Amino acid sequence: MDATFASVVGGTWDSLSERRFLLLMLIGFVSAFGFIRLSTRLMRSPRVPWWPGSVVSDSGVHVHHLFFGIVLMMVAGGLSFAAGETDGPWYAIYAVLFGIGLGLTIDEYALALHLDDVYWSREGRSSIDATLIALGLFGLVLLAFVPTRIDTDSPAVLATTVAVATGHFGWVLIAAGKHRLVHAVFGIFLPGLAVYAGLRLAKPNSFWAKRFYGERRPAKQARAERRFRADRLTDRLKERVRDAVGGVTEEEYRARLAAAAPTTAAPTPKRSASPR
Repeated sequence: MDATFASVVGGTWDSLSERRFLLLMLIGFVSAFGFIRLSTRLMRSPRVPWWPGSVVSDSGVHVHHLFFGIVLMMVAGGLSFAAGETDGPWYAIYAVLFGIGLGLTIDEYALALHLDDVYWSREGRSSIDATLIALGLFGLVLLAFVPTRIDTDSPAVLATTVAVATGHFGWVLIAAGKHRLVHAVFGIFLPGLAVYAGLRLAKPNSFWAKRFYGERRPAKQARAERRFRADRLTDRLKERVRDAVGGVTEEEYRARLAAAAPTTAAPTPKRSASPR
């Protein structure tokens, strides 16, 4: 049984070829993101007072794990370039370290985007969205869903390929302009998905809606607002996924503590609203 399992694992590893290092990076990425999200959720929980808190310097500066992630990616990337080869165990170690750094960094994507500590706020949910999109992209590349290579042997084939690629990425940009970001990102790898999103109604606050709806086409703007209302089922499902992956917002967390206080007498949380 063990020999069979080892044979399957070894065969899968060999079949990945150069993509095996992407798999190692993905393992480091998922592990780091999962650990740091678990850690931050435990840090604000009154049930685990023994869990260590944020990293704060002697001068009182809160060192976010974004900092450690960036440094780790710089070190791992620099060492892998310096190595100049993919043979041996060190390149695999660099791939795992780079993935760990990426996981720590993308968990605070919202902080870099807003230049503010919005980790547990509504704006901070974009970190979870970015992580899930990155995870999906890595998975697609790992499964070999990669853009077709351009054949330069024949001018006709080259011209056709460039024209098709231009049209394809044009639809990707349209989908992104309509703020259908998931369709746009995955549409890079999956032909037809961006076209589907580009033909659909734009979200009411998107660039496309502001440019082509609004006062110019008020009926379509009204349709978009009805279609993408805040309480629609899709958004509720997305919020449940975000809650499960990254934890609820601070506002919701405080509300839950307040609701549970009369029956369980939950102690006051030991840390501030933005513990990391």
